[in-house]
Amino acid sequence: MEPVLTAEPIVAEPTTGEPPSQTSDPGRVVPTRRISFDETLANLPKHFAGDGDLIMSHLAAGLSSTFPEGEEFFIRSVRRYRDQITDPKLKRQVAGFIGQEAVHGREHRVMNARLDALGYPASANEKRVKRGLGLQERLTSAEACLAHTAAVEHITATLAELILTNADVRASFGPEVGPVFTWHALEESEHKAVAFDVYRAVGGSERERVRMMRLTRWAFVVSTTLQVGASLLGDRTTYQRGRLRTSWRRFKASPIMQRELWDQLKDYERPDFHPDDSDTTELVATWRAELFGDTGTLQHLLAG
Repeated sequence: MEPVLTAEPIVAEPTTGEPPSQTSDPGRVVPTRRISFDETLANLPKHFAGDGDLIMSHLAAGLSSTFPEGEEFFIRSVRRYRDQITDPKLKRQVAGFIGQEAVHGREHRVMNARLDALGYPASANEKRVKRGLGLQERLTSAEACLAHTAAVEHITATLAELILTNADVRASFGPEVGPVFTWHALEESEHKAVAFDVYRAVGGSERERVRMMRLTRWAFVVSTTLQVGASLLGDRTTYQRGRLRTSWRRFKASPIMQRELWDQLKDYERPDFHPDDSDTTELVATWRAELFGDTGTLQHLLAG
């Protein structure tokens, strides 16, 4: 039996015979793209990040290793409430969200298999994430899982905006992995408000939303740091004289480490926050054309 929330949906009274809108943007389109990076990742080098950067390679590998199980968790968290969505537009957006997240999980599993072959602990991290999220589902409520999903979606959307607006960040992933993260960033931007709108539509509490973000934000930083640190310890290159120091200096100066990014993550805790407060409409349109337009750089990777 599907779990339900006890709170009533907080929605405006209908003024017509149609049900009230539950989506913040009825015009939002969330397409599912059947894409495959199998061939482009086949010859991935060990330190694939720009200029063979050590820390950035391990960071990207660590993030990729969390995605497959994380995406499945997000899908389950949203799907539990799909029957409570009455707005057909939000229903279509939820279907698109599920489709996109499923493809993300599949493609990052492909990448993780290659990372495993290169000596990264990708499979071990996948298993750890699966255990952790499974424990969360057993011990916490469906509302908490949905709140967690909405919080992580804000983190990924914030990182996605950084990737799409900063050429140096895109280049730092390297030529093979950069397109994977750029595609992923576009789709995170396309569906960034869907889980949030579902949470709000089914009456998720504001207190739980903010509490979960505070926990998630710090957990993300701590777990990522530990994960990357452990991965670096298992890499012989880490012990080459000056290699780690040089990489750390570069990473410390990157936009990923700047205060502005942290402040953008914290903005989620505002009482009147909504993901669409950061308007990325033009950014999404630009990258849709860049990646999947008639001459898009990733158009050839789509299934016919």
